[in-house]
Amino acid sequence: MSTFWSIATFIVATAVSGVADQGPSNRTQRVDMIELNHFVDENGREVFQQLIFYDWSKQEKRFHVRAWRLVKKPSQLPTRRWNPTLYECVWHDDGVRKMVTSSSMRETWSQQDPERVNREFLSEDRRIPLWDSHTAQANGEATSR
Repeated sequence: MSTFWSIATFIVATAVSGVADQGPSNRTQRVDMIELNHFVDENGREVFQQLIFYDWSKQEKRFHVRAWRLVKKPSQLPTRRWNPTLYECVWHDDGVRKMVTSSSMRETWSQQDPERVNREFLSEDRRIPLWDSHTAQANGEATSR
């Protein structure tokens, strides 16, 4: 009978963890590229770091910003994963675990904000949000500056 209870416990635990991964406390999104941008002043000193999430536009043959967020702590920086090969950014907003993955990443240092420059090609109101607007606003997600 103990084998039965071990199997039953395993099945229940697996089912519960599967539901938890898809529940409202976890959000996952995939993009075509993640950019880690270091915005620097005229003396080359870093002012802030930001993550910019892009999708490729086949029609315009360029990347379009979907969303951005300031890096508030090192744990939010992109991490390289090997199986499968991808980059991922993870953070928590008010108890909601958010993860964005991409097979491509670039790191840049600039005195121009790439997210703002990208607005010339795709206005903010035409961007495809990472999360639905209700979830983004409830969790303080940056949709515009």
